[in-house]
Amino acid sequence: MNGKATVVITGLGIVGPLGIGREAVCAALDAGRTGLRRIESHDVTGQTAKVAGVVVDFDPLLYVKPRKALKVMARDSQLTIAAASLAREDARLASDGVDPERFGVIMGADVIRNPMIEVAEPFMGSMENGEYDFSRWGQNGMRACFPLVMLKLLPNMPACHVSIAHDARGPNNTICMAEASSLSALGESQRLLERNWADVMLAGGVSSRINPYDLLRSSLGEEFSPCDDPARASRPFDADRDGQVRGEGATILVLERRDFAAKRGAAPLAEIRGWGSAHEHVAPGGSPSGQAVRTAIGKALQDARLSPSDVGFVSAHGLATRHGDLAEAKALRETIPGRPVFAPKSYGGNLGAGCGAIESALAVLALSRGRVPPTLHCDRPDPACGLTILREPLANFPPTCVVVNYTPVGQAVAMVLAAP
Repeated sequence: MNGKATVVITGLGIVGPLGIGREAVCAALDAGRTGLRRIESHDVTGQTAKVAGVVVDFDPLLYVKPRKALKVMARDSQLTIAAASLAREDARLASDGVDPERFGVIMGADVIRNPMIEVAEPFMGSMENGEYDFSRWGQNGMRACFPLVMLKLLPNMPACHVSIAHDARGPNNTICMAEASSLSALGESQRLLERNWADVMLAGGVSSRINPYDLLRSSLGEEFSPCDDPARASRPFDADRDGQVRGEGATILVLERRDFAAKRGAAPLAEIRGWGSAHEHVAPGGSPSGQAVRTAIGKALQDARLSPSDVGFVSAHGLATRHGDLAEAKALRETIPGRPVFAPKSYGGNLGAGCGAIESALAVLALSRGRVPPTLHCDRPDPACGLTILREPLANFPPTCVVVNYTPVGQAVAMVLAAP
């Protein structure tokens, strides 16, 4: 197409609010079923966030071998191990199907937090007369910590665990760029395959930041929805939107050069046609203007050698914040005007470093099935946004889409996907 090796996606592993595995996710999409739920893991009285996208019915023992490895795995790593196993199975990639030295892993990851129960004892050990005493931390607090706690909490651990479990000795990296992380991981994996530095890459992202500490801390500086109704909480581009909803999950995509996939008889689900990233300066306390989104989309379309009219639909970031949606909408109108817009965060919330991976996977499913699901909860599209929001399933569209993500501090990434 443009002199570079074509990179294809041959498998998906999804562990998220919509379900575990491709079939469960497709069933939820077809039913128009939200993955948002009222938070029941802790008391939300007095907190802004009362709804989240939570992974339910997840048993790590089905995926983590040996069992003792769970001792050094945070929930992020457990979800990632499951997603990797599902992705490899979906791609029908046999254990001897790839040279380990040319088999890589790149993940997007967030800050990983300990469960509150695990920090309770160190915290209590630093109490003096009913108050926390910082001077007691070194002698009392740290002594109560799990000795290998850093092996659980380092953000590179999900990628490390996957590479060990699948004997992937090739390129390995972790990208920590908040919501831009996993699209960046996919883009870096694409470049490695184009340069022939690997045959197969497991690429994606993970985040599980819905514990009470994270939600409370984040709500102090970010716009969270106070809605307690899962059917109304995440409303991208709706006139009545009132803030983002957090979610958790891990998604891994199997990327291969098309010639390698053909050699092993794998049927591609989609192609990665182009990728672009950009950054704009955002003053402390400010919000992105959308300039980085415009630049990233322009670079991705240029890389794919496509025009805006070639795009069948857009998978928007759609955070459901007042200013963020307006800025993104303006950027979309200026770069891909008139194209139908799907906002996947209406289904499962903002998965942070994992959002680009799961949103890319949903776009791949739409391309491979010929059906784009509608955006949920957008009952009154905001006329100020001026977008064509999909409120009904879309069929018979040009089989190309643009996936967009951006961060509160001005990073933006865009990827062009197409049917094979």
